[in-house]
Amino acid sequence: MKLNELRDYNASLLQTTLFKDYCPNGVQVEGRAEVRRIATAVTASQQVLEEAIAWGADAILVHHGYFWRNEDACIAGIKKRRIATLLNNEVSLLAYHLPLDAHAELGNNARLGKLLGLVEQGRFGEQNVACFGVLETPQTLSLFAEQIGHGLQRMPQVIGDACKVISRVGWCSGGAQGYFEAAIAQGVDVFLTGEISEASFHLANETGVAFIAAGHHATERLGIQALGEHLAGRFALEHHFFDQNNPV
Repeated sequence: MKLNELRDYNASLLQTTLFKDYCPNGVQVEGRAEVRRIATAVTASQQVLEEAIAWGADAILVHHGYFWRNEDACIAGIKKRRIATLLNNEVSLLAYHLPLDAHAELGNNARLGKLLGLVEQGRFGEQNVACFGVLETPQTLSLFAEQIGHGLQRMPQVIGDACKVISRVGWCSGGAQGYFEAAIAQGVDVFLTGEISEASFHLANETGVAFIAAGHHATERLGIQALGEHLAGRFALEHHFFDQNNPV
């Protein structure tokens, strides 16, 4: 398919124009016009670029791309090397941030909920990207943490009473620790996200609402893979997901 067709289809699918984001969504670096092989990854790191190009990717789709709000706009250093790698190989970079967190089927939060057996009941937080709902089967906090570790292949950090039986869960992938109070307002027993702040420890202890940090990278691997698989199936493209062992 053509790059502009891929761009337009993704914009419609993910409803990118509805989001006020921290970075541009869509084509960030333009490569060759024809796309047959797509690579996906959480972040457009130098390692991902080199591995995807060696595989023969025409376009790389990521959750974390470039040109973030308030970053230095100069094309120098690491940014120069990354962009030069793309341009020299005529490989496109497409990035989808909040639209990929929020999508009801392919989004990070929708896929995270499905993986963990969570029944979504509503949304909250900035532009309604975070979710709340219930476990299909109530269980102790320790068992839920084990389930998360098994599903994401990385044991999470848990603040709370391991023996407490939980049912109502709030969750948001990535660095959403700032939504903890909003999750508590939804009446959850536990809030799950990728990262934890120092203040989250005290808030969990003083409210009795547990907090689970399962890794920014780990909680955001699901959406971009789902997008790649969807595109491959719909347009008969070759697709490969490139992961990095990022413990953060």
